[in-house]
Amino acid sequence: MKTVQFREAICEAMSEEMRRDESVYLMGEEVAEYNGAYKASKGMLDEFGELRVIDTPISEAGFSGVGVGSTMVGARPIIEFMTFNFSLVGIDQIINNAAKIRQMSGGQFPCPIVFRGPTASAGQLGATHSQAFESWFANCPGLKVIVPSNPYDAKGLLKSAIRDDDPVIFMESEQMYGDKGEIPEGEYTLPIGVADIKRKGKDVTLVSFGKIIKEAYIAADILEKEGIECEIIDLRTLRPIDYDTVLESVKKTNRLVILEEAWPFGNISTDISHKVQNELFDFLDAPIEKVNNADTPTPYSPVLLEEWLPNSEEVIKAVKKVLYI
Repeated sequence: MKTVQFREAICEAMSEEMRRDESVYLMGEEVAEYNGAYKASKGMLDEFGELRVIDTPISEAGFSGVGVGSTMVGARPIIEFMTFNFSLVGIDQIINNAAKIRQMSGGQFPCPIVFRGPTASAGQLGATHSQAFESWFANCPGLKVIVPSNPYDAKGLLKSAIRDDDPVIFMESEQMYGDKGEIPEGEYTLPIGVADIKRKGKDVTLVSFGKIIKEAYIAADILEKEGIECEIIDLRTLRPIDYDTVLESVKKTNRLVILEEAWPFGNISTDISHKVQNELFDFLDAPIEKVNNADTPTPYSPVLLEEWLPNSEEVIKAVKKVLYI
């Protein structure tokens, strides 16, 4: 095993797949000469050249469309958004073209494309640069949505995403690029659509994903000192969701708390809540609790931002609520 930063895991995944398959290329703003806005493509221009690591104008609609079109002639593009907030400029290409080409062509045109970049809040970036779009894209049939929380999962899942014949939304976090973790020395992949139980426990199931899962770990450590065991599930993939892992855990713990960095209406935790109460109503010993952002645009003030984001204290309160203590 070796220790790498999250950004290095992303770079390794892309580079290994580009060495393996000449149809894979990377395109986006500042991915080449600048080595990536967050240095996730450092050194790739030198190795692969300007025909496969391509700097673009500031036109998400343009380079997203070029990427989608290139899949129809045999390419496997990786499209980097400097932030998924900017994906809104190109969302027509993602939703109305990438997600639908296979069905509309009667299966003649698969669309093996990965759209990747950071999502959600990352400090004082303001309301228009701090939005979580996971549930937006997961709502669309034809897309797969992946949100890893650590370098190991990021590399293994990104390699699988690049090899997938369907469009994949791969969401990261600016606040995770410097996170360090162990990954194998050799090649490995991880299956899309499989959640991971990060911590075993018997008293309550905690479900989360992405960078906010760190708050679940903090909460679980504090609760353990009080004799409360939390089972933490990292979804990793949001479409398709691994419901089976969640359901089996809730059958054991009989209680569920879902932590998600998103507005409280119409999100991933809402969908999971419905699924669990619909299939495991008789197993539940307490109503399901969700821990989400405040239902407002993201504030710029650091004091307000701290209040706006979900945190470990809210998770602890939710756990104690479902345990009636």
